[in-house]
Amino acid sequence: MNATIVAVGSEMLTPQKTDTNSLYVTDQLNALGIEVVEKYVVGDDRLRLSNLIVYALGHSEFIFITGGLGPTEDDVTRDAVAIALGRSQNISQDICDVIEARFRRLGRRMSEVNRRQANIIGGAEILPNDRGTAPGQWLTGANGQIVVLLPGPPKEMKSMFEAQCLPRLTAMLPPMVIRTRFYRVAGMPESDLDQLIAPVYTRYTNPVTTILAAQADIQIHLRARCATADEAETLLAEVGSQIEPLLGDRLYTCVGEPLEACVGAMLAARGETLAVAESATGGFLGERITQVSGSSRYFLGGFLTYSSEAKTQLLGVPEGSHPVSEDTARRMAEAARERLGSTWAISVTGEAGPESATDMPVGTVFLGIAGPDGTRVTRHYFLGDRARVRIMSTQTALDLLRGRLTAIS
Repeated sequence: MNATIVAVGSEMLTPQKTDTNSLYVTDQLNALGIEVVEKYVVGDDRLRLSNLIVYALGHSEFIFITGGLGPTEDDVTRDAVAIALGRSQNISQDICDVIEARFRRLGRRMSEVNRRQANIIGGAEILPNDRGTAPGQWLTGANGQIVVLLPGPPKEMKSMFEAQCLPRLTAMLPPMVIRTRFYRVAGMPESDLDQLIAPVYTRYTNPVTTILAAQADIQIHLRARCATADEAETLLAEVGSQIEPLLGDRLYTCVGEPLEACVGAMLAARGETLAVAESATGGFLGERITQVSGSSRYFLGGFLTYSSEAKTQLLGVPEGSHPVSEDTARRMAEAARERLGSTWAISVTGEAGPESATDMPVGTVFLGIAGPDGTRVTRHYFLGDRARVRIMSTQTALDLLRGRLTAIS
């Protein structure tokens, strides 16, 4: 079964507000075996919203609408749904009494405008709101579609969904579960990866395969929908067992954690430690490493040596050394390892741009890895703006360390 989620509110279309309700509803629906196939954010416009609901009625069995149930003129959800379903609305005196009683408990008088929240669409089941004034509504369309109106404030919406929607959904749905396997791959372009694994995943409609590309990192999601968890896991294993050998050592996780978490787990399992020495990335590598809970078990610290003087004073790089060079990266990594007494050390020095401060082209980066088996420095050239160069540098550095750890395990 499929669902459409619509978040209503012009404020959701601004950079100051983020729609988090749809993430919660998606998670809850997936646990019940309902696939969310569409999500929309719509401003406070009756016509636009009603047209969207008419469209969704023809494509999904379930439509969940969050927001727009307040008392003011720009709260248009009830009106838009009534228009889309071709139904009238009527004031429920019982709901008015409930809202008025809530105001009295707060020591306030209910405004006349709050009566709008008691407008109930014909045929709707009322969903009580134990956290606010606006009730939700549960409607059945002409062809059996379910349309659910939920309040916008997350605390109200979550409480109503758990108390009112989950029991109804559980009672009406056949047993169905969705299970997902999250692969992440480093050091491979999206087009090359798809060409490699497409002969496998295109043979299956269940599980469904989705490839998501980010900078220096690709995710592969396998989603299986079955009557039982065991059946879903069996399907995932069947497809995964064919994909994993193709990816080889470029695959760094099957459960979706980021590269810094995988590298950290490898270090912790070996009882080894890590230090960093950063220039071009300005502490970003250390930030990624320490975002992982428990990283203090293996991460000792680092040096932020952005200037040539800092490289000399803190890491002993000779005065006059080229700041973006193989030799400087080597000395930075070795000094960081020696001075902090770590098993491993990573160094990063380069030109992140937008303009070069040396004779090296923007995007040139040297990465050093110092460890028990010696020090190796690699030169890279990353295209893109300053942010991309920094992301690519840290991702590549972590992947290089992962390769070294794997090689001597």
